[in-house]
Amino acid sequence: MKKLSHIDDRGRAVMVDVSAKKETGREALATATVKMKPETLEIILAGDTPKGDVYAAARIAGIMAAKKTPALIPLCHPLNISSVEVEFETDEMKNEIRIYARAKITGKTGVEMEALTAVSVAALTIYDMCKAVDRGITLTDIMLLEKRGGKSGTYKRKT
Repeated sequence: MKKLSHIDDRGRAVMVDVSAKKETGREALATATVKMKPETLEIILAGDTPKGDVYAAARIAGIMAAKKTPALIPLCHPLNISSVEVEFETDEMKNEIRIYARAKITGKTGVEMEALTAVSVAALTIYDMCKAVDRGITLTDIMLLEKRGGKSGTYKRKT
């Protein structure tokens, strides 16, 4: 079994030493799902929410969150992120919004946590923007879909 990278031989939390690693292109894609009442989704799509454009606010929040990941996740390295894209896919049959975030970097460590943080905060922003009309909104299925680069190579979630 593989050893946890953020735990030392004495069982203490540590930040991984990446100083000997080569800089490589790295990329991660994460997703989250926001489920809601049909009426709530209709309001979002019509642009009639009390707080304004839900997608615009959630996109900006996700991008900002990716850049702030090391301030939120204690053992994450501060990264000079090259790109963060946040996109939305609406499923009117299921009354849900799927959020996708892709983060890119040329660096010594991956950007999985940044992509996951982006979708998480974008989902929380959708909740915040719509809670006045639907407190039953559910945030679910936050996961890494794929990552590229680094020593461990490519990971792609099996669906």
